[in-house]
Amino acid sequence: MIVSQNMVAEAEIICQNMVSTEVSGFESVVRCPETIANAVIETPAVKFVPTIHSGSHSDIGVRRSMDDDHIRIDDLSAHVGPLFKSSLPSAFYAVFDGHGGPEAATYIKRNAMRLFFEDADLPHTVDFDDAFFKELENSHKKAFLLADQALADEHSVDGSCGTTALTALVLGRQLLVANAGDCRAVLCRKGIAFDMSQDHKHTYLPERRRVEQLGGYFDGEYLNSYLSVTRTLGNWDFKLPLGSSSPLIAEPEVQRVKLTEDDEFLILSCDGIWDVMSSQYAVSLVRRELRKHNDPQQCARELVKEALRMHAADNLTVIVVCLSSPDRAVEPRSEGPRLRNCSFLRLRSLLEGN
Repeated sequence: MIVSQNMVAEAEIICQNMVSTEVSGFESVVRCPETIANAVIETPAVKFVPTIHSGSHSDIGVRRSMDDDHIRIDDLSAHVGPLFKSSLPSAFYAVFDGHGGPEAATYIKRNAMRLFFEDADLPHTVDFDDAFFKELENSHKKAFLLADQALADEHSVDGSCGTTALTALVLGRQLLVANAGDCRAVLCRKGIAFDMSQDHKHTYLPERRRVEQLGGYFDGEYLNSYLSVTRTLGNWDFKLPLGSSSPLIAEPEVQRVKLTEDDEFLILSCDGIWDVMSSQYAVSLVRRELRKHNDPQQCARELVKEALRMHAADNLTVIVVCLSSPDRAVEPRSEGPRLRNCSFLRLRSLLEGN
């Protein structure tokens, strides 16, 4: 058989494309939200609306007290109906990891609807366009700062007490995640873990630079020899007066992404989970469990159980939010293998001179 140079060149291109496809399937965690946005390819026929149901589980672990708290609301309109005039699905979730006692986390949870929605400067419009969501991002940032100030004014919460805060708001196809601290939100897209938040601690280089530029320092993993996180609500004994630039702040980092039919579920968890497993490990475990029973409550329980098996040394709180329909969550996509088989057949045809 005689193989022309053109045939060999085309075969090499096919092989290269096949290899790159295979390698990308084994990438672990994608940390850039822009990557998620750029991966979205939409057509006029695509009108995905998330089908939301969730579950959660908490465990005191090896600690003497339980300082975690969380919020799980699958139907936000039932709580704050007049604020969002839309028939689109809306949901709200939050994880609070307290330190110095549970009082700060408990206070924020108890007043969350007022702090994040009723007293927040929410945009007043029925058009859910980019301008609306930009305003929503800004109002969410302000809500964190208002919550922080509320703790400063709350006499029942000691000045040494504080909490990290991670929130996730689903409004139609938009997912808005805000984070201050080291809780983490992870989105599963086609089995790949996408970090929707960054851990605000000494290992996050941009945060370390911000702290050091403001005169703060790290003693090992501890900010100013006290806290292992650089953003919290509360802890006013360790913050500079209001209006001053402080190494320890409450302002959250906010990320937004448009959900697609490839987005299967979202995990929100305190750092007790992430201390012992990676984002991809957690996503793979939850995905495997969902295919068995499609029960996010059981998935959250299994994730906590696995963290305990891996010797987690902290309180443990997990929320699993399913975004796809039950049928889609159970049945894996099969386009990938078919495409690879087509490439092999085409390669064989070229080499055989057909």
